[in-house]
Amino acid sequence: MAAFEKELKQYLQFARIEKGLSKNSLVAYKNDLQRYLDYVSKELKIRDMAGITLQHIETFLSELTDLELAVSSIARNISSVRSFHEFAVVEGFTKANPAELVELPKKAQNLPEVLHTHEVDQIISTADRTTYAGIRDAAILETLYATGMRVSELTDIEPNRLFFEIGFIRVIGKGNKERLVPVGEIAQQAVEHYIETARDVFLDSQNPAKSKNKLFLNQRGGPLTRMSVWNIVNKYAQKAGIKKNVYPHIFRHSFATHLLEGGADLRAVQEMLGHTSIITTEIYTHVDRTLLHQVHKQFHPRA
Repeated sequence: MAAFEKELKQYLQFARIEKGLSKNSLVAYKNDLQRYLDYVSKELKIRDMAGITLQHIETFLSELTDLELAVSSIARNISSVRSFHEFAVVEGFTKANPAELVELPKKAQNLPEVLHTHEVDQIISTADRTTYAGIRDAAILETLYATGMRVSELTDIEPNRLFFEIGFIRVIGKGNKERLVPVGEIAQQAVEHYIETARDVFLDSQNPAKSKNKLFLNQRGGPLTRMSVWNIVNKYAQKAGIKKNVYPHIFRHSFATHLLEGGADLRAVQEMLGHTSIITTEIYTHVDRTLLHQVHKQFHPRA
C-alpha cells in the first residue's frame, strides 16, 4: 500500500458523505492531496502523518509556486491540505495539525516578493568558500540568481549542458522544453571553481553512477534534491539575517524583476524564464512599477 493511501481514502469518503462535495470537487481535492502526499512521501521521504511539519508544507507550497499555478489554484491546494490535516487530527492519525498556521493567499497579494540586490549579495557572501560544501553552495546560489532557472531545472543540470565558452547553460524546462540561458561571468566562475575543486570530493568513487551525471551532488555522491536546495537557500538567508521568506523561487522572481528594473526587454526576459506566454512574464512589470512607486513615495518631497 502506498504511503498515506489509507488516510486519503478515508478523508475522501468523509468529504463525500459528511461535506457533501460534488463529484468535480472531490476529483479536485483528490488530485490536490495526491500531489501533496506524493511530494511528502517521495521527495521528503516521510511515511507517517506525525512526521509532517509546517516547514514541509511550506516547502510543498513553494513547489506549487515553482509550477506557476494561479493564486486561485494555490488557494484551493492550501484549503485541501488544511482540511485533510484537520481530519487527520480528529480521526487520531496524528496529534498535531501542522497546517493550522498556513494562511490562504489573498488576491491582492499575488505579486511575488523579491529580494533587493544587496540582500542577494548578503545571502551569497555568507557561503564559506574555504570548504567544499561552501564552494558548492556558492555555485548553487550564484546560478539561481544569475539564470532565474527553476529549482527543478537546477537539480537536473548535467555537466555536458554547460556551454561556458559562449556563456550559456542548456536548461530542460517544463514540458521537456529546452532553452539556452545566459549564465554571467561571476556565476560561471563559481560553477567552474566548484567543478575544479569540490565536485569530485562529493562523487562516490566506489559508485560514480550514483551521481546520475548531475552537476550538483550531495555529501553521499547522489544528486541534490529540491528539498536540499531549499534547505541550502534557507540556511544562508538565515545566516545573512534576511527577514523575508527566502526560498529558491524568490531568486527567480528577483532575477526577472532586477532585469526589468535595469531596462531589459520583456520578450528577452520571457525567453530566459522559459515562459510559454508573455502574460506570465508581465507580472514582473507590475512588481517593477510597485517598487518604483515605493521609491517615489519615499524620496520625492511632494509624494
